Amino acid sequence: MTISMIMCRLTKPLIYVPRSGQKLNMRQIQKEKVVLVMGATATGKSRLSIDLATCFPSEIINSDKMQVYEGLDIVTNKIPNEEQHGVPHHLLGTHNPNTEFTANDFCDMSLASIDSIMGRDRLPIIVGGSNSYLEALIDDDDYKFRSRYDFCCLWVDVSLPFLHSYVAKRVDQMFDYGMLDELRPFFNSNGDYSRGIRKAIGVPEFDEYFRREAFVDEETKQSLLEDAINEMKVNTCKLAMKQLGKIHRLKNIKRWKIHRLDATPVFRKQGQEANEAWKKLVAEPSAMIVANFLYNTNTSTTPNVVSGSGLRMSPSKSVIAAAATC
Repeated sequence: MTISMIMCRLTKPLIYVPRSGQKLNMRQIQKEKVVLVMGATATGKSRLSIDLATCFPSEIINSDKMQVYEGLDIVTNKIPNEEQHGVPHHLLGTHNPNTEFTANDFCDMSLASIDSIMGRDRLPIIVGGSNSYLEALIDDDDYKFRSRYDFCCLWVDVSLPFLHSYVAKRVDQMFDYGMLDELRPFFNSNGDYSRGIRKAIGVPEFDEYFRREAFVDEETKQSLLEDAINEMKVNTCKLAMKQLGKIHRLKNIKRWKIHRLDATPVFRKQGQEANEAWKKLVAEPSAMIVANFLYNTNTSTTPNVVSGSGLRMSPSKSVIAAAATC
């Protein structure tokens, strides 16, 4: 069973950039280009990557160090197949969960995926919250990433109070959708929580519950369960703060050029209002930024955007301004 997150997942792509009919030949662009989608956990990175892949012929490379493993789809919040809209995904649920997938493994495999995607004249979009993987890929001279590629970084940001509140709701929703049953086969009384998928938030937090559930009364069992869920919420919020700290370091100390998209207003709304806010504040500006990056255009020649109804329209001045100044 999968989870549908109203603010972080799409049932239908919201925006489209019309194509001229010409094939996007990545090799005709002066320097081969890659798009990176960054952000803390639960901010909507996967949603934005699918939005972009409906605008530009693209394939997605996962850079979440837990989602690379097979299994625990609910716990690691992998994007379900039906929400991928047919967009090919690489390094998503492909690795043995009992072995270690390192930053070096990611760099080697993501570079191979980039070359493969480029060979099909498509745009590689790297998306995930493991910023240490991205830093190793881009800044380690051994991989010569900067000499081979231009890259555009999009950062989906959400104010921490709103994000923490949403994380708590998301963990509760994970539990409702069967997280406990998904976790149970991964419990091992001698398990190593420092390797493989057992490092994922949610696995060590439930260790004591699984150890004791068969030997305690129902009241104690319920208390252990609540403690595990609360610990998972706390540790997920800590992860979000750690991820944000790394993004700020990359932006302010290492001087990466990162376009910030503030999705906080989306998290203040629900339903269709949230979708409209996402479209206006995140999806459309991101498409503008990527179009400018790919085709070296400026805001006065930005491509038109097609609305969800299929009507072609010019982007609003506010959207153009957002794309130009993020």
